[in-house]
Amino acid sequence: MSICSIWLLTLFSIIHANGILPTQASNQVYKSLQSLSYGSSTQPYRTAYHFQPPKNWINGPLRYKGLYHLFYQYNPEDLVWKTDLVWAHSVSKDLVNWNILDHALFPSQPSDINGCWSGSATLLSGGKPVFLYTGVDLFNQQVQNLAYPKNLSDPLLKEWVKSPNNPIIFPTSDNKINSSLFRDPTTAWLGKDGHWRMIIGSARITEGLAILYRSKDFINWAKAKHPLYSAQGTGMWECPDFYPVLKDGAIGVDTSVNGNHVRHVLKVSLDDKKHDYYLIGTYDTIKDKFVPDKVFEDKESFLRYDYGKYYASKTFFDDGKNRRVLLGWVNESSTIADDIKKGWSGIHTIPRAIWLHKSGKQLVQWPVVEIEKLRSNPVKWPTKVLKGGELLQVNGVTAAQADVEISFEVHKFGEAEVLDHWVDPQILCSRKGSSVRSGLGPFGLLVLASKGLQEYTSVFFRIFKYQHKNLVLLCSDQSRSSLDSDIDKTTYGTFVDVDPLHEMLSLRSLIDHSIVESFGGEGKTCITTRVYPTLAINDKAQLHAFNNGTVDVMITKLSAWSMKKAQINED
Repeated sequence: MSICSIWLLTLFSIIHANGILPTQASNQVYKSLQSLSYGSSTQPYRTAYHFQPPKNWINGPLRYKGLYHLFYQYNPEDLVWKTDLVWAHSVSKDLVNWNILDHALFPSQPSDINGCWSGSATLLSGGKPVFLYTGVDLFNQQVQNLAYPKNLSDPLLKEWVKSPNNPIIFPTSDNKINSSLFRDPTTAWLGKDGHWRMIIGSARITEGLAILYRSKDFINWAKAKHPLYSAQGTGMWECPDFYPVLKDGAIGVDTSVNGNHVRHVLKVSLDDKKHDYYLIGTYDTIKDKFVPDKVFEDKESFLRYDYGKYYASKTFFDDGKNRRVLLGWVNESSTIADDIKKGWSGIHTIPRAIWLHKSGKQLVQWPVVEIEKLRSNPVKWPTKVLKGGELLQVNGVTAAQADVEISFEVHKFGEAEVLDHWVDPQILCSRKGSSVRSGLGPFGLLVLASKGLQEYTSVFFRIFKYQHKNLVLLCSDQSRSSLDSDIDKTTYGTFVDVDPLHEMLSLRSLIDHSIVESFGGEGKTCITTRVYPTLAINDKAQLHAFNNGTVDVMITKLSAWSMKKAQINED
């Protein structure tokens, strides 16, 4: 069953073309959601500035008439997954504070009677927004449907209308598509020939597919002879995303932009691995094919948005600030019984600006600047030496609800531990957690730490010598995060493409009660974790900088802020 079809973000991209046919209106039948107290003593794991629904179980934004719209897969009746999902709807002026609206879509047609699953959105000429989304029909087939707003003059886009032509795309025996592996249409892009293109995720045995479709009018779609891209051994591709990025600069571009000044990114959520992977390459408009610089079959070329708990992500082009914004979904690491007890499950990460690194080899991600409006009570340290074995508490911030940036300068590289052969970085982080000493590292932050350190989550660097080069490992170690033995405490990690001889080792962590989003190397690497401390909650949580290596390191910067509570789905 599709994880992505549960939680995929639905986003709008600014592009232009002709309008579409009118259709019947959807009725509002579900009750409004209820509010819960954020970060309270009775809800210690509920986040204060990360988006999540008020109750029950979830899993994207559009900018229209100056407002951001977040449409997300939602189960209004239960905490566990069911097929009859709806599209819930919240609206924001700044991607930080969100107000809840009535549901945008819910099962009402034969083509989606068993669930309105994931999809994407496109803006047509005149700024007309439309949805392409996967519905589960009367025969439990996955089919693609079309919807658009009833009233374009309404900036809140409260009511949505479904096409009487639905389903507009469906699997047939002659096109050899598995009807249970056919979902998640992307934002469409407009070719120079005036035809729309979009892709749908699928699989043929173990081959992952981005099936390409073309249309003149956005209603009648024809399957291309060849997929946009495919790869053997990768399994089902969920939540595909395809978009251009500038070769030079962090400014985002519209999804239909192409030319020598851009590269293209193909991202897929691999159902078998439950991670989001991406490739950078070139879009051949003549053959309608994506040509990656490296292929998925080369495991060392696998690049991920996030090396922690992160899935079903989607980008959109924000024309207001000329940036591409990424949102992803993070599930719980607690038990179902715990989720039922607390009354909710699943959250979104902080929206991230995303662009191509100047090397052209990878993407860079950074929390949208609007999140900094929540910063308060700043704490800044002068440059100081952090001696081997030293632990320094960061006082003056609300450690359970904080934003912290720290940078390190390292010397004495001859003391780095030698790595004789290549080891999977996540395995390396598990073997060499924050308590295992070496020459250069571990050093970093202890977050959500309890007094006495019975509980803590450590986010840290460790430097190895590998093939005569310095190799930087970034880890997020949850093994001591909670005294609760029933939760998932997987340790995450990856190598960061930085040269510690010439670059500072920078780390930013956004801490929000039960989630820690960490950005290493100025956004080259991201690791998101969910943690559930039993002692280090609310005002009992502490924050520390630490160095458990034998060699001293220099803290060149430490800035920390308490984070104010955002308004999220409140009346």
